[in-house]
Amino acid sequence: MRAPLLSPERELELRRFVSSLLAQLKPAREVHAALRHASRATQEFLRADRGCVAIVPFGGRAADLVFSSPAAEVWDRELLGRFIRRERPDLPEGLLLAPVQRRGRPWAVLGLAREGRPFERGRGRELAAIGAAVSEALELIDRDRIREVRDRIDRKILEQIRPKDLFYQILHGLRSLTRYDHSAALLIHEGDDGFLTLVAEQIAWTKGRSARIGLRLPMSDELRRLMTGGGSLGFDRQGDEWREWQGRPYAALAELLDWHRAEPRGRREGTMLCAPLAARDGVFGVLKVAARNPGTFGPFDADLVERFRAHASIALQNSRRAESLEARILLAERKHAMADLARSVSHDLNNALGSVLPLLQQMREEIAAGQGEPAVLLGDLEQIQRSLEVCRRIFGGMLAFARGSARHHGDARLRAALDNALAILGDSLERQGVRLTADLPADLPALRAGQGDVEQVLLNLLTNAREAMPQGGEITIQARQVPDGVEVRVQDTGAGIAPADLQRVFEPFYSTKPEGTGLGLPICRSIVWGLGGRLTIDNLEGRGARVTALLPVALEQGA
Repeated sequence: MRAPLLSPERELELRRFVSSLLAQLKPAREVHAALRHASRATQEFLRADRGCVAIVPFGGRAADLVFSSPAAEVWDRELLGRFIRRERPDLPEGLLLAPVQRRGRPWAVLGLAREGRPFERGRGRELAAIGAAVSEALELIDRDRIREVRDRIDRKILEQIRPKDLFYQILHGLRSLTRYDHSAALLIHEGDDGFLTLVAEQIAWTKGRSARIGLRLPMSDELRRLMTGGGSLGFDRQGDEWREWQGRPYAALAELLDWHRAEPRGRREGTMLCAPLAARDGVFGVLKVAARNPGTFGPFDADLVERFRAHASIALQNSRRAESLEARILLAERKHAMADLARSVSHDLNNALGSVLPLLQQMREEIAAGQGEPAVLLGDLEQIQRSLEVCRRIFGGMLAFARGSARHHGDARLRAALDNALAILGDSLERQGVRLTADLPADLPALRAGQGDVEQVLLNLLTNAREAMPQGGEITIQARQVPDGVEVRVQDTGAGIAPADLQRVFEPFYSTKPEGTGLGLPICRSIVWGLGGRLTIDNLEGRGARVTALLPVALEQGA
Protein backbone atom coordinates (compact mmCIF):
# COMPACT_ATOMS: atom_id res chain seq x y z
CA MET A 1 0.00 0.00 0.00
CA ARG A 2 1.33 3.41 -0.97
CA ALA A 3 2.14 5.68 1.97
CA PRO A 4 -0.41 8.48 2.43
CA LEU A 5 0.52 11.88 1.09
CA LEU A 6 1.22 14.64 3.57
CA SER A 7 -0.67 17.89 3.62
CA PRO A 8 1.21 20.83 2.09
CA GLU A 9 1.64 22.36 5.54
CA ARG A 10 3.05 19.15 7.01
CA GLU A 11 5.27 18.60 3.96
CA LEU A 12 6.73 22.07 4.44
CA GLU A 13 7.22 21.44 8.14
CA LEU A 14 9.05 18.17 7.38
CA ARG A 15 11.33 19.84 4.85
CA ARG A 16 12.20 22.58 7.32
CA PHE A 17 13.01 19.99 9.98
CA VAL A 18 15.19 17.90 7.62
CA SER A 19 17.02 21.03 6.43
CA SER A 20 17.62 22.13 10.01
CA LEU A 21 18.75 18.64 11.03
CA LEU A 22 21.27 18.45 8.17
CA ALA A 23 22.65 21.87 9.14
CA GLN A 24 23.06 20.70 12.73
CA LEU A 25 24.77 17.45 11.68
CA LYS A 26 27.10 19.09 9.17
CA PRO A 27 29.79 20.09 11.75
CA ALA A 28 29.67 16.62 13.36
CA ARG A 29 32.99 14.74 13.33
CA GLU A 30 31.88 11.50 14.97
CA VAL A 31 29.20 9.20 13.56
CA HIS A 32 27.69 8.00 16.83
CA ALA A 33 27.39 11.56 18.12
CA ALA A 34 25.49 12.48 14.94
CA LEU A 35 23.15 9.51 15.42
CA ARG A 36 22.40 10.45 19.01
CA HIS A 37 21.58 14.03 18.05
CA ALA A 38 19.38 12.90 15.15
CA SER A 39 17.48 10.48 17.40
CA ARG A 40 16.72 13.13 20.04
CA ALA A 41 15.61 15.69 17.46
CA THR A 42 13.44 13.17 15.58
CA GLN A 43 11.79 11.93 18.77
CA GLU A 44 10.83 15.48 19.63
CA PHE A 45 9.65 16.35 16.09
CA LEU A 46 7.38 13.29 15.77
CA ARG A 47 6.24 13.52 19.40
CA ALA A 48 7.30 10.00 20.35
CA ASP A 49 7.56 8.71 23.92
CA ARG A 50 10.71 6.69 23.21
CA GLY A 51 13.49 6.76 20.67
CA CYS A 52 16.58 4.72 19.80
CA VAL A 53 19.35 4.12 17.30
CA ALA A 54 20.74 0.61 16.82
CA ILE A 55 23.28 -1.11 14.58
CA VAL A 56 24.01 -4.77 13.91
CA PRO A 57 27.65 -5.78 14.46
CA PHE A 58 29.12 -7.70 11.55
CA GLY A 59 28.39 -11.37 11.95
CA GLY A 60 25.76 -10.76 14.65
CA ARG A 61 22.01 -11.25 14.72
CA ALA A 62 20.68 -8.96 17.43
CA ALA A 63 21.20 -5.20 17.16
CA ASP A 64 23.34 -3.18 19.55
CA LEU A 65 21.81 0.01 20.92
CA VAL A 66 23.88 3.10 20.16
CA PHE A 67 21.41 5.39 21.93
CA SER A 68 18.11 5.09 23.77
CA SER A 69 15.84 7.76 25.23
CA PRO A 70 14.91 7.28 28.00
CA ALA A 71 18.17 5.43 28.68
CA ALA A 72 16.59 2.67 30.75
CA GLU A 73 14.06 1.62 28.09
CA VAL A 74 14.19 -1.95 26.79
CA TRP A 75 13.99 -2.52 23.03
CA ASP A 76 13.50 -5.74 21.08
CA ARG A 77 17.03 -5.99 19.72
CA GLU A 78 16.25 -9.13 17.74
CA LEU A 79 13.44 -7.28 15.93
CA LEU A 80 15.70 -4.28 15.27
CA GLY A 81 18.36 -6.60 13.84
CA ARG A 82 15.89 -8.27 11.48
CA PHE A 83 14.73 -4.86 10.26
CA ILE A 84 18.29 -3.75 9.51
CA ARG A 85 18.85 -6.96 7.54
CA ARG A 86 15.70 -6.16 5.51
CA GLU A 87 13.81 -9.23 6.65
CA ARG A 88 10.51 -7.22 6.82
CA PRO A 89 9.43 -8.19 10.35
CA ASP A 90 5.90 -7.38 11.54
CA LEU A 91 5.97 -4.24 13.68
CA PRO A 92 3.70 -3.88 16.68
CA GLU A 93 1.35 -0.93 16.91
CA GLY A 94 3.02 2.16 18.27
CA LEU A 95 6.46 1.35 16.80
CA LEU A 96 8.02 3.07 13.79
CA LEU A 97 11.38 2.09 12.25
CA ALA A 98 13.41 3.68 9.46
CA PRO A 99 16.62 2.35 7.86
CA VAL A 100 19.89 4.29 7.92
CA GLN A 101 22.47 3.48 5.27
CA ARG A 102 26.20 3.93 5.45
CA ARG A 103 28.75 3.28 2.74
CA GLY A 104 26.06 2.04 0.42
CA ARG A 105 24.79 -0.69 2.77
CA PRO A 106 22.05 -1.07 5.43
CA TRP A 107 23.78 -0.17 8.64
CA ALA A 108 21.48 1.19 11.36
CA VAL A 109 17.85 1.83 12.31
CA LEU A 110 16.05 4.84 13.77
CA GLY A 111 13.28 3.68 16.11
CA LEU A 112 10.36 5.56 17.66
CA ALA A 113 7.63 4.27 19.98
CA ARG A 114 4.48 5.52 21.69
CA GLU A 115 2.69 4.00 24.63
CA GLY A 116 -1.06 3.33 24.30
CA ARG A 117 -1.63 5.46 21.20
CA PRO A 118 -0.72 4.89 17.55
CA PHE A 119 1.21 7.29 15.35
CA GLU A 120 -0.74 9.54 12.97
CA ARG A 121 -0.98 8.52 9.34
CA GLY A 122 2.07 9.51 7.34
CA ARG A 123 4.49 9.52 10.27
CA GLY A 124 6.21 6.41 8.91
CA ARG A 125 6.89 8.22 5.64
CA GLU A 126 8.26 11.19 7.56
CA LEU A 127 10.58 8.96 9.59
CA ALA A 128 11.83 7.30 6.38
CA ALA A 129 12.64 10.72 4.92
CA ILE A 130 14.51 11.63 8.10
CA GLY A 131 16.42 8.31 7.93
CA ALA A 132 17.46 9.11 4.35
CA ALA A 133 18.66 12.56 5.49
CA VAL A 134 20.68 11.01 8.32
CA SER A 135 22.23 8.58 5.79
CA GLU A 136 23.23 11.58 3.68
CA ALA A 137 24.80 13.27 6.71
CA LEU A 138 26.81 10.13 7.55
CA GLU A 139 28.07 10.00 3.97
CA LEU A 140 29.36 13.56 4.31
CA ILE A 141 31.04 12.75 7.63
CA ASP A 142 32.75 9.71 6.08
CA ARG A 143 33.81 11.73 3.04
CA ASP A 144 35.32 14.46 5.22
CA ARG A 145 37.08 11.83 7.32
CA ILE A 146 38.59 10.23 4.22
CA ARG A 147 39.79 13.64 3.06
CA GLU A 148 41.37 14.35 6.46
CA VAL A 149 43.20 11.03 6.53
CA ARG A 150 44.49 11.44 2.99
CA ASP A 151 45.58 15.03 3.69
CA ARG A 152 47.44 13.88 6.81
CA ILE A 153 49.25 11.17 4.88
CA ASP A 154 50.04 13.65 2.09
CA ARG A 155 51.65 15.92 4.70
CA LYS A 156 53.67 13.01 6.05
CA ILE A 157 54.87 12.24 2.52
CA LEU A 158 55.94 15.86 2.08
CA GLU A 159 57.67 15.80 5.46
CA GLN A 160 59.66 12.80 4.21
CA ILE A 161 59.27 10.86 7.46
CA ARG A 162 60.82 7.43 7.79
CA PRO A 163 59.23 5.08 5.22
CA LYS A 164 58.24 2.56 7.89
CA ASP A 165 56.53 5.30 9.91
CA LEU A 166 54.64 6.24 6.74
CA PHE A 167 53.59 2.59 6.30
CA TYR A 168 51.93 2.62 9.71
CA GLN A 169 50.37 6.03 9.10
CA ILE A 170 48.60 4.47 6.10
CA LEU A 171 47.52 1.38 8.03
CA HIS A 172 46.28 3.48 10.95
CA GLY A 173 44.36 5.74 8.57
CA LEU A 174 42.68 2.75 6.97
CA ARG A 175 41.67 1.46 10.38
CA SER A 176 40.04 4.75 11.32
CA LEU A 177 38.05 4.59 8.07
CA THR A 178 37.21 0.91 7.58
CA ARG A 179 37.06 0.02 11.30
CA TYR A 180 38.63 -3.33 10.46
CA ASP A 181 38.66 -5.67 13.47
CA HIS A 182 41.43 -8.00 12.33
CA SER A 183 44.51 -6.52 10.66
CA ALA A 184 46.07 -4.49 7.87
CA ALA A 185 49.43 -5.03 6.22
CA LEU A 186 51.85 -3.80 3.57
CA LEU A 187 54.03 -6.21 1.62
CA ILE A 188 56.81 -5.42 -0.80
CA HIS A 189 58.19 -7.38 -3.75
CA GLU A 190 61.90 -6.79 -4.29
CA GLY A 191 63.86 -7.68 -7.38
CA ASP A 192 63.31 -10.97 -9.14
CA ASP A 193 63.41 -13.27 -6.12
CA GLY A 194 59.71 -14.14 -6.49
CA PHE A 195 58.81 -13.32 -2.87
CA LEU A 196 56.54 -10.83 -1.13
CA THR A 197 58.03 -9.54 2.14
CA LEU A 198 55.88 -8.27 5.01
CA VAL A 199 57.20 -4.82 5.97
CA ALA A 200 54.33 -3.52 8.15
CA GLU A 201 51.37 -5.10 9.93
CA GLN A 202 48.87 -3.59 12.35
CA ILE A 203 46.72 -6.07 14.29
CA ALA A 204 43.46 -4.70 15.70
CA TRP A 205 43.64 -6.27 19.17
CA THR A 206 47.32 -5.63 19.92
CA LYS A 207 49.42 -2.48 20.17
CA GLY A 208 52.85 -4.08 19.90
CA ARG A 209 54.98 -4.74 16.87
CA SER A 210 53.88 -7.72 14.79
CA ALA A 211 56.11 -10.77 15.24
CA ARG A 212 55.69 -11.60 11.54
CA ILE A 213 57.58 -8.60 10.12
CA GLY A 214 60.03 -9.96 7.57
CA LEU A 215 57.75 -12.88 6.62
CA ARG A 216 58.46 -13.94 3.02
CA LEU A 217 55.69 -15.36 0.82
CA PRO A 218 56.46 -17.06 -2.52
CA MET A 219 54.55 -15.51 -5.43
CA SER A 220 54.09 -17.47 -8.66
CA ASP A 221 54.53 -15.91 -12.10
CA GLU A 222 50.87 -16.55 -12.88
CA LEU A 223 49.70 -14.76 -9.75
CA ARG A 224 52.03 -11.86 -10.46
CA ARG A 225 50.63 -11.58 -13.98
CA LEU A 226 47.03 -11.58 -12.74
CA MET A 227 47.76 -8.92 -10.13
CA THR A 228 49.40 -6.56 -12.62
CA GLY A 229 46.14 -5.76 -14.38
CA GLY A 230 43.71 -5.67 -11.44
CA GLY A 231 42.43 -3.02 -9.07
CA SER A 232 41.36 -3.64 -5.49
CA LEU A 233 39.99 -7.11 -4.85
CA GLY A 234 37.52 -8.35 -2.23
CA PHE A 235 37.35 -11.86 -0.78
CA ASP A 236 35.09 -13.70 1.67
CA ARG A 237 35.94 -16.94 3.40
CA GLN A 238 33.58 -19.83 2.71
CA GLY A 239 34.56 -22.68 4.99
CA ASP A 240 38.27 -23.17 4.42
CA GLU A 241 38.29 -21.59 0.97
CA TRP A 242 38.32 -18.02 -0.32
CA ARG A 243 35.92 -16.61 -2.92
CA GLU A 244 36.56 -13.42 -4.86
CA TRP A 245 33.45 -11.22 -4.83
CA GLN A 246 32.98 -11.26 -8.60
CA GLY A 247 34.01 -14.87 -9.06
CA ARG A 248 37.34 -14.02 -10.71
CA PRO A 249 40.28 -16.45 -10.40
CA TYR A 250 42.14 -14.60 -7.67
CA ALA A 251 41.53 -16.96 -4.74
CA ALA A 252 45.23 -17.93 -4.78
CA LEU A 253 46.11 -14.37 -3.72
CA ALA A 254 43.86 -14.54 -0.65
CA GLU A 255 45.28 -17.97 0.23
CA LEU A 256 48.82 -16.59 -0.07
CA LEU A 257 48.03 -13.63 2.22
CA ASP A 258 46.11 -15.73 4.76
CA TRP A 259 49.07 -16.24 7.14
CA HIS A 260 46.67 -16.14 10.12
CA ARG A 261 44.88 -19.32 8.98
CA ALA A 262 46.31 -21.34 11.88
CA GLU A 263 44.92 -18.93 14.49
CA PRO A 264 41.83 -19.87 16.58
CA ARG A 265 38.56 -19.34 14.74
CA GLY A 266 37.85 -16.01 16.47
CA ARG A 267 41.17 -14.62 15.21
CA ARG A 268 41.07 -15.86 11.64
CA GLU A 269 40.29 -13.59 8.72
CA GLY A 270 36.77 -13.86 7.32
CA THR A 271 36.94 -11.13 4.71
CA MET A 272 39.87 -9.49 2.98
CA LEU A 273 40.57 -6.49 0.74
CA CYS A 274 43.73 -6.55 -1.38
CA ALA A 275 45.15 -3.73 -3.48
CA PRO A 276 48.07 -4.89 -5.67
CA LEU A 277 50.62 -2.13 -6.18
CA ALA A 278 51.88 -2.47 -9.72
CA ALA A 279 53.98 -0.41 -12.13
CA ARG A 280 55.12 -0.95 -15.69
CA ASP A 281 57.78 -3.38 -14.60
CA GLY A 282 55.32 -5.48 -12.58
CA VAL A 283 53.98 -5.83 -9.05
CA PHE A 284 56.10 -4.21 -6.35
CA GLY A 285 53.78 -4.52 -3.37
CA VAL A 286 50.38 -5.36 -1.90
CA LEU A 287 48.13 -3.46 0.51
CA LYS A 288 45.86 -5.77 2.55
CA VAL A 289 43.00 -5.07 5.01
CA ALA A 290 41.14 -7.88 6.80
CA ALA A 291 38.16 -8.33 9.14
CA ARG A 292 37.07 -11.35 11.15
CA ASN A 293 33.61 -12.02 9.70
CA PRO A 294 32.58 -12.62 6.06
CA GLY A 295 30.52 -9.77 4.67
CA THR A 296 32.15 -7.09 6.84
CA PHE A 297 33.44 -5.17 3.81
CA GLY A 298 31.56 -4.06 0.75
CA PRO A 299 32.17 -2.13 -2.49
CA PHE A 300 32.49 1.15 -0.56
CA ASP A 301 35.36 -0.26 1.49
CA ALA A 302 37.04 -1.69 -1.61
CA ASP A 303 36.82 1.74 -3.26
CA LEU A 304 38.23 3.30 -0.09
CA VAL A 305 41.26 0.99 -0.12
CA GLU A 306 41.64 1.72 -3.82
CA ARG A 307 41.99 5.43 -2.99
CA PHE A 308 44.97 4.64 -0.78
CA ARG A 309 46.83 2.65 -3.40
CA ALA A 310 48.66 5.76 -4.61
CA HIS A 311 49.77 6.62 -1.07
CA ALA A 312 50.99 3.09 -0.45
CA SER A 313 52.84 3.14 -3.77
CA ILE A 314 54.59 6.39 -2.88
CA ALA A 315 55.50 5.03 0.55
CA LEU A 316 57.04 1.86 -0.88
CA GLN A 317 58.90 3.74 -3.62
CA ASN A 318 60.24 6.21 -1.03
CA SER A 319 61.29 3.23 1.06
CA ARG A 320 63.25 1.78 -1.84
CA ARG A 321 65.01 5.08 -2.52
CA ALA A 322 65.71 5.67 1.18
CA GLU A 323 67.08 2.17 1.68
CA SER A 324 69.26 2.49 -1.41
CA LEU A 325 70.66 5.83 -0.18
CA GLU A 326 71.05 4.43 3.32
CA ALA A 327 72.92 1.41 1.98
CA ARG A 328 75.37 3.69 0.15
CA ILE A 329 75.89 5.82 3.26
CA LEU A 330 76.39 2.71 5.39
CA LEU A 331 78.94 1.35 2.95
CA ALA A 332 80.81 4.65 2.95
CA GLU A 333 80.68 4.76 6.76
CA ARG A 334 81.97 1.20 7.05
CA LYS A 335 84.93 2.09 4.86
CA HIS A 336 85.50 5.21 6.94
CA ALA A 337 85.11 3.17 10.12
CA MET A 338 87.81 0.73 9.02
CA ALA A 339 90.16 3.59 8.16
CA ASP A 340 89.35 5.31 11.46
CA LEU A 341 89.93 2.07 13.34
CA ALA A 342 93.24 1.60 11.58
CA ARG A 343 94.30 5.08 12.70
CA SER A 344 93.10 4.52 16.25
CA VAL A 345 95.04 1.26 16.67
CA SER A 346 98.11 2.30 14.68
CA HIS A 347 99.86 3.37 17.86
CA ASP A 348 99.30 -0.03 19.47
CA LEU A 349 100.44 -1.87 16.35
CA ASN A 350 103.48 0.36 16.01
CA ASN A 351 104.47 -0.26 19.63
CA ALA A 352 104.00 -4.01 19.27
CA LEU A 353 105.86 -4.35 16.00
CA GLY A 354 108.43 -1.71 16.95
CA SER A 355 109.65 -3.83 19.86
CA VAL A 356 109.84 -7.00 17.76
CA LEU A 357 112.42 -5.82 15.20
CA PRO A 358 115.15 -4.64 17.68
CA LEU A 359 114.77 -7.85 19.70
CA LEU A 360 115.13 -10.00 16.59
CA GLN A 361 118.21 -8.04 15.46
CA GLN A 362 119.77 -8.33 18.92
CA MET A 363 119.02 -12.07 19.12
CA ARG A 364 120.55 -12.62 15.69
CA GLU A 365 123.76 -10.78 16.60
CA GLU A 366 124.10 -12.64 19.92
CA ILE A 367 123.53 -16.03 18.31
CA ALA A 368 126.00 -15.22 15.51
CA ALA A 369 128.62 -14.23 18.11
CA GLY A 370 127.90 -17.29 20.22
CA GLN A 371 126.97 -15.11 23.16
CA GLY A 372 123.27 -15.84 23.51
CA GLU A 373 122.16 -17.09 26.92
CA PRO A 374 119.24 -19.55 26.65
CA ALA A 375 117.32 -17.88 29.48
CA VAL A 376 117.76 -14.41 27.94
CA LEU A 377 116.81 -15.67 24.49
CA LEU A 378 113.73 -17.38 25.94
CA GLY A 379 112.67 -14.13 27.60
CA ASP A 380 113.12 -12.21 24.35
CA LEU A 381 111.04 -14.81 22.46
CA GLU A 382 108.25 -14.52 25.02
CA GLN A 383 108.19 -10.74 24.57
CA ILE A 384 108.06 -11.17 20.79
CA GLN A 385 105.19 -13.66 21.22
CA ARG A 386 103.21 -11.20 23.37
CA SER A 387 103.71 -8.43 20.81
CA LEU A 388 102.58 -10.66 17.95
CA GLU A 389 99.52 -11.77 19.94
CA VAL A 390 98.53 -8.12 20.34
CA CYS A 391 98.82 -7.67 16.58
CA ARG A 392 96.87 -10.86 15.89
CA ARG A 393 94.10 -9.83 18.28
CA ILE A 394 93.75 -6.39 16.68
CA PHE A 395 93.84 -7.69 13.11
CA GLY A 396 91.54 -10.56 14.03
CA GLY A 397 88.95 -8.17 15.44
CA MET A 398 89.13 -5.93 12.36
CA LEU A 399 88.80 -8.96 10.07
CA ALA A 400 85.80 -10.23 12.04
CA PHE A 401 84.23 -6.79 11.79
CA ALA A 402 84.83 -6.65 8.04
CA ARG A 403 83.33 -10.11 7.54
CA GLY A 404 80.40 -9.40 9.82
CA SER A 405 79.63 -6.18 7.93
CA ALA A 406 78.70 -8.24 4.90
CA ARG A 407 75.99 -10.13 6.82
CA HIS A 408 72.66 -8.34 7.01
CA HIS A 409 70.52 -11.07 8.55
CA GLY A 410 70.99 -13.64 11.24
CA ASP A 411 71.00 -14.21 14.96
CA ALA A 412 73.56 -11.79 16.37
CA ARG A 413 75.15 -12.33 19.78
CA LEU A 414 75.78 -9.23 21.86
CA ARG A 415 78.66 -10.75 23.85
CA ALA A 416 80.48 -11.82 20.67
CA ALA A 417 79.96 -8.35 19.19
CA LEU A 418 81.45 -6.71 22.28
CA ASP A 419 84.42 -9.11 22.30
CA ASN A 420 85.20 -8.27 18.66
CA ALA A 421 84.86 -4.55 19.34
CA LEU A 422 87.22 -4.78 22.32
CA ALA A 423 89.71 -6.79 20.30
CA ILE A 424 90.06 -3.70 18.15
CA LEU A 425 89.68 -0.94 20.73
CA GLY A 426 90.86 -2.63 23.94
CA ASP A 427 94.47 -1.51 23.83
CA SER A 428 93.61 2.07 22.89
CA LEU A 429 91.12 2.24 25.78
CA GLU A 430 93.76 0.95 28.20
CA ARG A 431 96.43 3.32 26.85
CA GLN A 432 94.08 6.29 27.31
CA GLY A 433 93.24 5.31 30.86
CA VAL A 434 89.64 4.31 30.13
CA ARG A 435 88.18 1.50 32.26
CA LEU A 436 85.38 -0.56 30.79
CA THR A 437 82.76 -2.38 32.85
CA ALA A 438 80.37 -4.75 31.08
CA ASP A 439 77.21 -6.21 32.60
CA LEU A 440 75.82 -8.62 30.03
CA PRO A 441 73.67 -11.46 31.44
CA ALA A 442 74.67 -14.87 30.12
CA ASP A 443 71.09 -15.72 29.16
CA LEU A 444 70.54 -12.78 26.80
CA PRO A 445 68.66 -13.99 23.69
CA ALA A 446 70.06 -13.69 20.19
CA LEU A 447 69.25 -10.48 18.31
CA ARG A 448 67.37 -10.24 15.03
CA ALA A 449 70.26 -8.55 13.28
CA GLY A 450 73.46 -9.16 11.37
CA GLN A 451 76.51 -9.66 13.59
CA GLY A 452 78.33 -6.93 11.70
CA ASP A 453 75.52 -4.46 12.29
CA VAL A 454 75.68 -4.94 16.06
CA GLU A 455 79.48 -4.72 16.02
CA GLN A 456 79.28 -1.50 13.98
CA VAL A 457 76.94 0.05 16.55
CA LEU A 458 79.13 -0.95 19.50
CA LEU A 459 82.33 0.21 17.79
CA ASN A 460 80.83 3.62 17.03
CA LEU A 461 79.41 4.05 20.52
CA LEU A 462 82.62 2.91 22.26
CA THR A 463 84.70 5.17 20.03
CA ASN A 464 82.48 8.16 20.82
CA ALA A 465 82.67 7.39 24.55
CA ARG A 466 86.47 7.06 24.43
CA GLU A 467 86.87 10.36 22.58
CA ALA A 468 84.61 12.07 25.16
CA MET A 469 87.19 11.21 27.88
CA PRO A 470 90.66 12.29 26.60
CA GLN A 471 92.01 12.29 30.18
CA GLY A 472 90.56 8.85 30.98
CA GLY A 473 87.39 7.75 32.69
CA GLU A 474 84.98 4.85 32.72
CA ILE A 475 82.64 3.28 30.17
CA THR A 476 79.78 1.14 31.43
CA ILE A 477 77.91 -1.25 29.14
CA GLN A 478 74.71 -2.77 30.47
CA ALA A 479 72.16 -5.00 28.76
CA ARG A 480 68.87 -6.47 29.85
CA GLN A 481 65.91 -8.17 28.22
CA VAL A 482 62.70 -6.12 28.13
CA PRO A 483 59.29 -6.95 26.60
CA ASP A 484 60.16 -5.31 23.26
CA GLY A 485 63.66 -6.80 22.88
CA VAL A 486 67.10 -6.27 24.42
CA GLU A 487 68.00 -2.87 25.85
CA VAL A 488 71.69 -1.94 25.63
CA ARG A 489 73.11 1.10 27.47
CA VAL A 490 76.56 2.60 26.83
CA GLN A 491 77.46 5.29 29.38
CA ASP A 492 80.63 7.35 29.79
CA THR A 493 81.93 9.70 32.48
CA GLY A 494 83.01 12.48 30.14
CA ALA A 495 81.94 16.12 30.12
CA GLY A 496 78.58 15.34 28.55
CA ILE A 497 76.94 17.05 25.60
CA ALA A 498 76.13 20.75 25.39
CA PRO A 499 72.34 21.35 25.28
CA ALA A 500 72.65 23.08 21.90
CA ASP A 501 74.50 20.06 20.48
CA LEU A 502 72.16 17.49 22.03
CA GLN A 503 69.40 18.47 19.60
CA ARG A 504 71.68 17.89 16.60
CA VAL A 505 73.79 14.86 17.45
CA PHE A 506 71.77 12.66 15.06
CA GLU A 507 72.12 15.05 12.13
CA PRO A 508 74.41 13.58 9.44
CA PHE A 509 77.76 15.39 9.11
CA TYR A 510 77.23 17.44 12.29
CA SER A 511 80.28 17.08 14.53
CA THR A 512 81.90 19.03 17.37
CA LYS A 513 85.26 17.34 16.75
CA PRO A 514 87.77 19.05 14.44
CA GLU A 515 88.33 15.88 12.42
CA GLY A 516 84.92 14.27 13.00
CA THR A 517 82.71 13.14 10.14
CA GLY A 518 79.42 13.51 12.00
CA LEU A 519 78.28 10.10 10.77
CA GLY A 520 78.87 7.90 13.83
CA LEU A 521 75.61 8.43 15.72
CA PRO A 522 73.42 8.91 12.59
CA ILE A 523 74.70 5.60 11.22
CA CYS A 524 74.06 3.90 14.57
CA ARG A 525 70.50 5.19 14.59
CA SER A 526 70.02 4.23 10.95
CA ILE A 527 71.18 0.67 11.67
CA VAL A 528 68.99 0.36 14.76
CA TRP A 529 65.97 1.82 12.96
CA GLY A 530 66.54 -0.59 10.09
CA LEU A 531 66.37 -3.47 12.55
CA GLY A 532 63.08 -2.14 13.93
CA GLY A 533 64.57 -0.81 17.17
CA ARG A 534 65.10 2.59 18.82
CA LEU A 535 68.15 4.68 19.72
CA THR A 536 68.14 7.57 22.20
CA ILE A 537 70.81 9.67 23.91
CA ASP A 538 70.67 11.38 27.32
CA ASN A 539 72.91 14.01 28.87
CA LEU A 540 73.71 13.16 32.52
CA GLU A 541 74.38 16.63 34.01
CA GLY A 542 78.13 16.61 34.54
CA ARG A 543 78.31 12.81 34.65
CA GLY A 544 78.76 12.15 30.95
CA ALA A 545 76.29 10.85 28.37
CA ARG A 546 74.28 7.67 27.94
CA VAL A 547 73.15 6.08 24.70
CA THR A 548 70.32 3.53 24.88
CA ALA A 549 69.60 1.11 22.03
CA LEU A 550 66.58 -1.17 21.92
CA LEU A 551 67.29 -4.12 19.62
CA PRO A 552 64.77 -6.77 18.50
CA VAL A 553 65.10 -10.38 19.59
CA ALA A 554 65.57 -13.10 16.98
CA LEU A 555 62.47 -15.08 16.11
CA GLU A 556 62.30 -18.59 17.50
CA GLN A 557 62.95 -21.41 15.06
CA GLY A 558 59.82 -22.05 13.02
CA ALA A 559 58.03 -18.92 14.21
